[in-house]
Amino acid sequence: MTAPLKVIYEDNHLLVVDKPVGLLSQADSTGRPDLLTICKAYIKEKYGKPGDVYLGLVQRLDLSVSGVIVFARTSKAAARLSEQIREREPIKIYQALVAGDPPHEGHLEGFYYKDEEALMARKTERGKPGAKRASLSFRRLNSSDATHQALLEITLETGRFHQIRVQLSDAGYPILGDEKYGGPRHKSGMALRCVSLTIQHPTRKELMTFKADGDWTRAFA
Repeated sequence: MTAPLKVIYEDNHLLVVDKPVGLLSQADSTGRPDLLTICKAYIKEKYGKPGDVYLGLVQRLDLSVSGVIVFARTSKAAARLSEQIREREPIKIYQALVAGDPPHEGHLEGFYYKDEEALMARKTERGKPGAKRASLSFRRLNSSDATHQALLEITLETGRFHQIRVQLSDAGYPILGDEKYGGPRHKSGMALRCVSLTIQHPTRKELMTFKADGDWTRAFA
């Protein structure tokens, strides 16, 4: 990892970091660097932990997506956060730079399945094999007539595979750099970032909101 780890928040139960673009959330068969391993090394070094460090991955961000991601530092925290995710309690807010001219606000809903061979989400109908409902809301933060691009704030209501990418593409507003779903190529990669995550603290039971700072859109100017 070339950039230093950006820690947003940490305590005895949670570690919240800002994941950069191009870094896996967890290890895969490629052997490329991954955030989970890096975070374990950070905890081991900072707190002088002997042996293996426990760190539970309870959510993921795609390789090409940056932003807020939370890890559980205890098994109890992992279980409670996983339950929140199953119940769709966390509030995840993303920002995306898209091509086209979306309305000031909108709601997208449909049924999608995961094409395992192509590793893509595809639209389908309710009741079809693998069909899962996908729902999100968005509002336009700004737009440019000159470039025919807009910055959207997106609130996920479900958490499906490639959901934001495929739903915005199907609506006619593909994300910059997301060539897989029809977006225009961009040297800085894909313009999608998780800017805010709200969860209930696993032990204190209070709502906590974690935000990724910085004007990330500069790289796409």
